[in-house]
Amino acid sequence: MKVDGGVGFELDKVGAQAQELEEMGYSGLLSAETSHDPFFPLVVAAQQTQNIDLMTSIAVAFARTPMLLANIGHDLNAVSKGRFVLGLGSQIRPHITKRFSMPWSEPAARMREFILAMRAIWATWHEGAPMEFAGKFYTHTLMTPFFTPTDNDYGAPRVFLAAVGPLMTEVAGEVADGVIAHAFTTEKYLRETTIPALERGFAKAGKSRDDFEISYPVFVVTGQDEKELEQAKTATCRQIAFYGSTPAYKPVLDSIGVGELQAELNTMSKQGRWEAMGDLIDDSILENFAVIGEPSSIAGQIRTRYGDIIDRTSAAYAHIPKQDRIKIIEELTA
Repeated sequence: MKVDGGVGFELDKVGAQAQELEEMGYSGLLSAETSHDPFFPLVVAAQQTQNIDLMTSIAVAFARTPMLLANIGHDLNAVSKGRFVLGLGSQIRPHITKRFSMPWSEPAARMREFILAMRAIWATWHEGAPMEFAGKFYTHTLMTPFFTPTDNDYGAPRVFLAAVGPLMTEVAGEVADGVIAHAFTTEKYLRETTIPALERGFAKAGKSRDDFEISYPVFVVTGQDEKELEQAKTATCRQIAFYGSTPAYKPVLDSIGVGELQAELNTMSKQGRWEAMGDLIDDSILENFAVIGEPSSIAGQIRTRYGDIIDRTSAAYAHIPKQDRIKIIEELTA
């Protein structure tokens, strides 16, 4: 199993952070799109590392165009010598329309076409194919030598797609190289909803599971003592409650028989009762979302629960000592 770790957004510190992650044995380095651009840290990291994968987890696809991301993806894959993974996500409608001022419609169908459009652009650059992509949402029919990259030694990057619902997950299976499962996912949901949806996508594309990676950022509740364990538990319950307030994620709660909780969490979120929301996540719910225990038990629990279905993971245990983190990485990657 591959293990990924994240870097921050202070560009003067990213190089050292990236080197440390590689030295610790991490397989991939993640940069997320939140309050800063997700690509700049990876440009820095590419120049300070040799082997570690560099991945956006995630970049917002619908805030951009296929041509723009094709350019960025190509350049990052070139500078990293083939180590870049373009992890994409759709975000939700209010952010796309109100924050980014971009169009929103049929997210799964639009995402499928978005990725296919990027692949058509890369085929033009790397294989000399005609630029003749005409879809429902995106059209790319012009490419001249002046705008065609020439540093093509490493080709196009791999594309991973973040997905929760079965439609987007099926798209990931069909047109992406990997799926990024949401941390707000239960083992039951992974096995009964995510995997079957991916298999439908594989069947459409004539792909094999062997050609695909499933990434799942497991919730981890751990600490060096009881106090740290309780602090991690409280923080994780609040995070689960926050995600659970999203209407689109109700099926995940349904998977463990607590779907009725979603409406209550949603109401409380609108009232700004963030801490109180976490109190609704009891131990039985927490255990469905997280692995819980001393640092020495974490790798074994992840392997036991998910070892047969996921290929890579990232987990929030940065607060425990470095040596404990290294042991977890060594056990999972062995």
